[in-house]
Amino acid sequence: MAGNATEPGRTVLSRAVAVLDAFDESHRSLTATEIAARATLPLSTAHRLIGELVAVDVLARTGDRYVVGRRLWTLGLLAPVQTGLRDVAAPFLQDIYAATRATVQLAVRDGHHALYVDRIAGNSSVAVLNTPGGRLPLHTTGVGKVLLAHAPTEVRNEVLRSLTRVTAHSVTHVGRMRDQLRRVREQGYATTSEEMSLGASSIAVPVVRGPHGDGPVVAALGLVVPELGRHRPRLLSALLVAARGIGRSLVDP
Repeated sequence: MAGNATEPGRTVLSRAVAVLDAFDESHRSLTATEIAARATLPLSTAHRLIGELVAVDVLARTGDRYVVGRRLWTLGLLAPVQTGLRDVAAPFLQDIYAATRATVQLAVRDGHHALYVDRIAGNSSVAVLNTPGGRLPLHTTGVGKVLLAHAPTEVRNEVLRSLTRVTAHSVTHVGRMRDQLRRVREQGYATTSEEMSLGASSIAVPVVRGPHGDGPVVAALGLVVPELGRHRPRLLSALLVAARGIGRSLVDP
């Protein structure tokens, strides 16, 4: 296994893992030279390993840069926490979709982003930018605001220091966002209006683990529609019922 290793005792597997470890929250897209430097590998070795990882969809190439491939997401879904959440939530997502015909989303926090675990596309023409395995900013999405509101204080502060503008309606004022997050915790739901995509609004609620609704927030459940308007009470009610059902059905790890 250690054949062709450039350092004594460093196996092919360890060098491949080093390539993958070059990626993190702050380095989602890297050139081959950057990967080699962060993995402490010769550039020729890095090129060879990168090519092999791209060939099996563990990495993906975009121009002269590389990102984590879909195959890692597929494998990640086999982890007990994600498998359990998706399996438990699936019938509840189907129920919400049947009742609303809107796009249903289930997300968890991944660093400073909302990671979409599952989604059912609605019948409307609303532009929805996420897919299962995709990530979007916490501060511009309904599910993201729920997750950010219930994130550790240090995470909230880090996100608030870098509120990027995605559309003209994105909230980038720190004080205003703090106020919104406080209301999310008080009211139990979050909303957005064209903050991630023009022509799309969303509403989302927390999924709280445990039979009594007093456990940790483990996910966020949301709907995306053209506009909330008079439909807000009905959509919120459907989400709250489903979120309670998911939370009560989750088994403690």
